[in-house]
Parts: sequence; C-alpha cells; structure tokens
Amino acid sequence: MYIGDKIREVRDRIARACARSGRSPREVTLVAVTKGVSLAMIKAAYDCGIRDFGENRVQEAEGKIAQLGDLRPSVTWHMIGHLQSNKVKKALRIFDIIHSIDSLRLAELLSRRTDRTVPILLQVNVSGEVSRSGFSVGELNDAFHKIAQLANLKVVGLMTIAPPSADPEKVRPFFRKLRELRDDMGLEHLSMGMSDDFEVAIEEGATMVRIGRAIFGERR
Repeated sequence: MYIGDKIREVRDRIARACARSGRSPREVTLVAVTKGVSLAMIKAAYDCGIRDFGENRVQEAEGKIAQLGDLRPSVTWHMIGHLQSNKVKKALRIFDIIHSIDSLRLAELLSRRTDRTVPILLQVNVSGEVSRSGFSVGELNDAFHKIAQLANLKVVGLMTIAPPSADPEKVRPFFRKLRELRDDMGLEHLSMGMSDDFEVAIEEGATMVRIGRAIFGERR
C-alpha cells in the first residue's frame, strides 16, 4: 500500500476512535516513528502531511535530522526512546521534545546541559514490568514535583509503553491508569499507544500516538 494510503487509514482510525470517545481528532498528534526508515520514506510521509516524527536512538536520528534540515521549522522531532546520559548533549541539540524522561538523574542532567526551555514527558512504568524503564506509579508524584522545579525543563505530560498483547483490550487498564495520573497532576499530554493499540489509547485519552509499522510497514 502506498504510504499516503497508510497515513489516511491511520488518520481514519484515529478519527473513529475519537468519535467513540467524544473527542476531536485535533486533540491527537500523530507521531510517525521513523526508526529504521529511509530518508525517502520520511520525505514521502512529510509530503502526505505528517509534521511530527519520532526517533528511538540519538545516533540514528542525528544523521537523518541533519540531512532533512530543509523540513525545519515546519516539523517537530520527538525523542521517544531510552535516552542514555552520554547522549544528552546531542539529544538537546536535535530534538524538540523528549518523551522518555525516566529518572530524576536524567532530568537533572538535561537541566544542566541546556539554556532553553525543553518540553519533556515523564515515562511511567504503569505495568510494573521489570524490563520496562520509567518511574513507578508510587514514585511518580515525588519525582514530578522535584523535576518541575528544575531550570530549563517544562513537564508537559506523561508517557508509557504498554505490555505487548494480541488483544488491545488487555492493555486498556494501563492507559486508563496513566490518564488518571495525568489528570491528578494537572498536565496536558498523554503519549501512549502504538500500531497495535493506539485506538484503545485514544479512547482512554491519548494526545500523542507513536505509530511506526502501521505507516511504514515492517522494518529490519
């Protein structure tokens, strides 16, 4: 399927999920995840109206973003993967927003390394899986208040990665819990939902969905 058709299909699914939950599609940002995606495909997605792109690795993103410099300032680059401390300086230079702040130490390092206001989301391990990064539900509130006091950072929302499941309904409780946490903290954004579960995430309040495979197909 042509990439434009895939994008239209995803947007249609977003619209239907919004309709089911009494929301407007304008409330949901489609972040096209370009991990392993060629420059040509990214440009094709841009030509089809995509303006938000997400990358998982700083090293891969650095070269791509430099080569796609002509797309700025009309696009927003999202860092959505685990951010290593030794990559913070580069990440601050190339990304507009960082979804994956998973420790107070990382937030403090970001704050020290920049002199601009950086929008960030706190990654929450809602499922409690040992293999997942992120703040636990129990430690989130304290971490949020400490990070909110740091210079040059603006906490705009929460992010989570749901456990893999063949049935999206099984991960609905995790998305619902993140929304409840977000509401209690008075934040704006919820970055949750990927190719297999984004419709359920939207029904539970997602404002950003991170879609790779449903747009670009299977990648190596």
